[in-house]
Amino acid sequence: MPDLDSISILTLWTAIAVYAGSFIAYAFDLARRSSATTAEVQSPALVAAGGADARGAGAPASGTAAGGKGKSGKPRFIFARIGTALAILGWLFHLTSALTRGFAAGRVPWANLYEFAMIGTLLIMGVYLVVLTRIDLRYLGTFISGLVVVLLGAAAANFYVAVTPLVDPLKSVWLVIHVFVASLSTALFALAFALSVMQLMQSRRERRIAEGIESAGPGFLRTLPNTARLENMAYHFTVVGFIFWTFTLIAGSIWAQDAWGRYWGFDVKETWTFIIWVLYAGYIHARATRGWRGNPSAWLSITGFTAVIFNFAIVNVFFKGLHAYSGLS
Repeated sequence: MPDLDSISILTLWTAIAVYAGSFIAYAFDLARRSSATTAEVQSPALVAAGGADARGAGAPASGTAAGGKGKSGKPRFIFARIGTALAILGWLFHLTSALTRGFAAGRVPWANLYEFAMIGTLLIMGVYLVVLTRIDLRYLGTFISGLVVVLLGAAAANFYVAVTPLVDPLKSVWLVIHVFVASLSTALFALAFALSVMQLMQSRRERRIAEGIESAGPGFLRTLPNTARLENMAYHFTVVGFIFWTFTLIAGSIWAQDAWGRYWGFDVKETWTFIIWVLYAGYIHARATRGWRGNPSAWLSITGFTAVIFNFAIVNVFFKGLHAYSGLS
């Protein structure tokens, strides 16, 4: 009979495979949205009536090629539904993997780089699925599922370590609080990042339409909200994520005092956590008080999340310091 850690590994790779299926379904959804909106624009009747763009940037396409319309007249994006169903199934396998790893270790499953990647991606997908119950963000499905597949697959292939006892500094309640909150804020920043990327694409499309250019970008952008709506959603996710990241910074300092007898020592991990805080603080301040909106705002959001990924993938692996708990030799 396999042990719990073996079950964890098996269910993790199963989750990755199911997430990959979700990515493919979401990609088909974007392709079908594009073909549907292209058909709309080329329809003489619709062109005579003003076409899709006359309804305003981001107005939904008919959805005929994407799966037809429901009884309410709203587009039914069948592949998006399939992608979401697979994402939920993959998340359940993912959750099972995290739980069995935790039971195998007899502690919370986020004490090394492999486990942190497992929990971080679990929360990215979990937050995305929870938000879907209130806001239709399925147009981000390809991005979110693809990001999770890449990060989780890379961690499973390169960062896996066997279950080992905790080193003394990690034997603290702050392991539970600090790392979980950091992972949750990362999930929120990931959603903001995805929305900011879509914002840049939509902004380019709207600009080209204003210039009278017929080919204004991928057709699926017609089914997305306009630039202002995408930017506002990214901003709100960032603000909530920033609150959690601020708590992460404070909790880390308190933990450092308990573990090493000082609140701050400019350890490389501490420094990068602060750099990320400064980047997002600058983004929020510039947008709220300086009116710095549009593409510059989106680029600041993207820069912040790039720093988060650098902190995870580079700082944790290649920089040595007091926070060297990746578990890698």
